[in-house]
Amino acid sequence: MKPQAASNLEIQEGEATNQVEVLGLPSRRLMNQSVGMVSRKKSLGGILVVDDETANRKLLRLILEYAGYDILEAEDGQEAINVLSSGENPMTVDLIITDLNMPKVDGFEAITAFQKEYPSIPVIVLTGIGDREVETSFRRQGVSDYLMKPVDVRTLLASVTDAIAQRQLSCA
Repeated sequence: MKPQAASNLEIQEGEATNQVEVLGLPSRRLMNQSVGMVSRKKSLGGILVVDDETANRKLLRLILEYAGYDILEAEDGQEAINVLSSGENPMTVDLIITDLNMPKVDGFEAITAFQKEYPSIPVIVLTGIGDREVETSFRRQGVSDYLMKPVDVRTLLASVTDAIAQRQLSCA
């Protein structure tokens, strides 16, 4: 197996099995076996992952599903807005995780739309843009967290847990 970086999120691809292993988590094969042994009765929440990089979305899906969340994906801000407004969405979205640099509708525009139309849904920015002014601006606008790629899995999961807990408290 040879490690490779996929848009700043680290993954390893198994050559023979084409399985994806998240660094720092058990292999997908082990996760699938353990999921079969433990029946998860209730999801920890629904998350919409918005990123134009397919590998990033798949990796985030793997991490977050393993942690107990239900996941929807969108490849850009426009698709994310469509997913939220379509009414065909079978799950409740409790959190949005979005990149900033994307085609069509970028993260900057999408966050504005999310906050206008869905103000109760927290937003976490996960980006490669390391600009303190941008981060400060988003925090002033009410973004739950601003994380830099590559992100540590524990940091990501702590941020997700905190954002969903805050939403549940504010909706109670």
